[in-house]
Amino acid sequence: MRRIIFLILGVAFALALSGCAADPEVGPRFRVRNDRATDADLQVKTSGGSTININNVTPNTTSEYQEVATGRVDITATMKGETVSFTANFIAAVNSNYTVVVANTTPASVNIVSP
Repeated sequence: MRRIIFLILGVAFALALSGCAADPEVGPRFRVRNDRATDADLQVKTSGGSTININNVTPNTTSEYQEVATGRVDITATMKGETVSFTANFIAAVNSNYTVVVANTTPASVNIVSP
């Protein structure tokens, strides 16, 4: 009887420890913040071969997060009424969030912020 109690306690303890395991890895995510006075359109190319288009990011707003593949991420941004495109890139890592900032500068620029 004593062995059964120890066996049950041992199994319960093992299950409790496995429940405390670290959270599973989450893919990298990014969002777009437009600090300019005009709409911005962005094309995001990932090292995984995907292309994500984020269009009409209105002035002074931030988009929702979107997941991307780990590795290099290339961004091309165009602003309404401007003929020049602006580029930036970053290396996306697991469990990381990034904000692509379309800066209110002259000329416009795109910066990457990793909180």
